[in-house]
Amino acid sequence: MAVSQEILPHRDVNREEISSDDRRWQRDLAAAIRDVPTLLSRLQIPESVANSFQPQPGEFPLLVPESYLLRMEPGNPTDPLLLQVLPQKSEHQKEAGYSSDPVGDESARIAPGLLHKYHGRALLIAHGSCAVHCRYCFRQHFPYGQEPQSLDQWLPALDAIRNDPTLHEIILSGGDPLILSDRKLRVLVSQIEEIPHIRRLRIHSRLPIVLPSRVNDELCSLLTNSRLQTTFVVHSNHARELTGDCADALARLRTSGIPLLNQAVLLRGVNDSVEELAELCERCVDLGVMPYYLHQLDRVQGSSHFEVTVETGLELVEKLRSRLPGYAIPKYVAEIEGEPSKTPLI
Repeated sequence: MAVSQEILPHRDVNREEISSDDRRWQRDLAAAIRDVPTLLSRLQIPESVANSFQPQPGEFPLLVPESYLLRMEPGNPTDPLLLQVLPQKSEHQKEAGYSSDPVGDESARIAPGLLHKYHGRALLIAHGSCAVHCRYCFRQHFPYGQEPQSLDQWLPALDAIRNDPTLHEIILSGGDPLILSDRKLRVLVSQIEEIPHIRRLRIHSRLPIVLPSRVNDELCSLLTNSRLQTTFVVHSNHARELTGDCADALARLRTSGIPLLNQAVLLRGVNDSVEELAELCERCVDLGVMPYYLHQLDRVQGSSHFEVTVETGLELVEKLRSRLPGYAIPKYVAEIEGEPSKTPLI
């Protein structure tokens, strides 16, 4: 059964009125820092010691929201939050084994905006934009321009989901799905809800971490009132991210009754010590966010300076076992193209 064109009305949804809740976080996003000199100036870091560059048109641009900036340490060029977003000259080095599609997204695309890699679940690229540009992002070269740009363009993906009764869970990802306004997100989720064999919804988003104002009453209401069992997976790599308005946003989601998980990436210079990983995991647990995955770096072009060897990762996770309860230790995994699931490394 195809989804009716009338279900996603162009006039009512794609040209929507902006709610006051949406207006606030969109204003915060519009004010994000987009050039390296401004970022370094705000942090009182001389350009001569930053080893950075200003991305040119066609390169992965800089994008850093104010809230995230305020959690960085002024004067520290090796701040772990700064290193995640600051363009490094080493990004221009060509390394063997690194590619523009390290996890096989292209081969998993079964309809515009729809990826199917694992049994029982599929992933929707709900929006091609994000609120921060992490320099290790495995989708920084993804051809978002080829994916749906408006809700009525989701019809082929929704039809594909409807026609595959083996699917039981839909993952909203991106980019970041929360770049969608509350109204557009509600319409998309409502269409997924109407597919009888879909029972679960998973949201993968970094916005509660980097743009906490995105977590508003409308979003919490949408997720808690869905007929789908909803799980929210955030992405934090360092305990210092989980403070202030970010902690408040996570508390808002948690008190709404939404299960929260965290996935992190093991990154050189950011969290590649047992002390930093233990602090991250404990901070997550204290905020009601269960450590879920610790990912080995996806080897995307330009990210080799972040890679930590698997041997080191195994040592770090083993040391975590002697410091933390079992529920606070994430699964150490890698995503390998063609495999039927994430690959456990320990």
